[in-house]
Amino acid sequence: MGHGQSHGSSTRDDGGDGHAHGPRIGSAGERHQKPLAIAFSITAAYALVEVVAGVITGSLALISDAAHMGTDVLGLGLALAAIRLAKRPASGRRTYGTYRLEVLAAIINGLLLFGVAFYVLYEAVQRFRDPSEVPGLPVLVVAVIGLVINLISFRLLTAGAKESLNVKGAYFEVLADMLGSVGVIIGALVIWTTGFEYADPIIGAAIGLFILPRTWKLMHQALRIIMEVAPPDVDVEAAERDLAAVPGVQQVHDLHIWTITSGMEAASAHVMVEDGADWHAVLDQSRRILAERYGVTHPTIQVEPADHSEEPAGF
Repeated sequence: MGHGQSHGSSTRDDGGDGHAHGPRIGSAGERHQKPLAIAFSITAAYALVEVVAGVITGSLALISDAAHMGTDVLGLGLALAAIRLAKRPASGRRTYGTYRLEVLAAIINGLLLFGVAFYVLYEAVQRFRDPSEVPGLPVLVVAVIGLVINLISFRLLTAGAKESLNVKGAYFEVLADMLGSVGVIIGALVIWTTGFEYADPIIGAAIGLFILPRTWKLMHQALRIIMEVAPPDVDVEAAERDLAAVPGVQQVHDLHIWTITSGMEAASAHVMVEDGADWHAVLDQSRRILAERYGVTHPTIQVEPADHSEEPAGF
């Protein structure tokens, strides 16, 4: 093989001796589309009931829980839409397809959760200043039914939340809503049995405060992906050392590792090899190291001879 040549490698073998370039890789969220769809359906079916009940009873805790359920419906819908759109094959200028839509959906879900949390906190302050009478028993009944719906959705999304940031956003919304329902039940019981009128805004404020730090964590993860920061559990310097230790490799430079979407890590690197080195072995072992040690599912390795010098741009 003559000098001045380089080899690029994509993520997977084609089943033969060569390397396949550009096969479609399913995202983590795609594997959990069915439970997400079920959670969306049952949540949407009850969201309208809870919103109406919250307005009729005038309960802030129930209104906040109803608002959470409303954002659940929107968030679950966004998550589903993002997964379905991301399944479209890469074409034209979208060489990675539309996988990033799942990350954008997670960011939108985070913004929705922030909005709900601040709205509930604002309303709680107003209720502390001017508490209103809330019927305990009707609120209790609605909240119990809502809790059952939340528990079902929560169970459906638990597995997907461990793999997909998009599903995790929907999962956090359901979790916040589920705990909100518990809070509403507690508040309704206190009001029903003691008549303590401040129980409702206290529970509402507690729900809002619970949501904020978890939402920030979700947004932080999504923004890391958008900024193409290396995954938090990947040591880029260690990966560079491991690649440099491959027999026949003289130097590794321009190593980049980033996340396309949840469950799809990508990497690119220039690997300079010594004279007489087995280029195929270097290529295969480099890809294997990135896949097995660092979870990279889409590596691109450019193998270069040691005496290769890059030509100026434009040549």
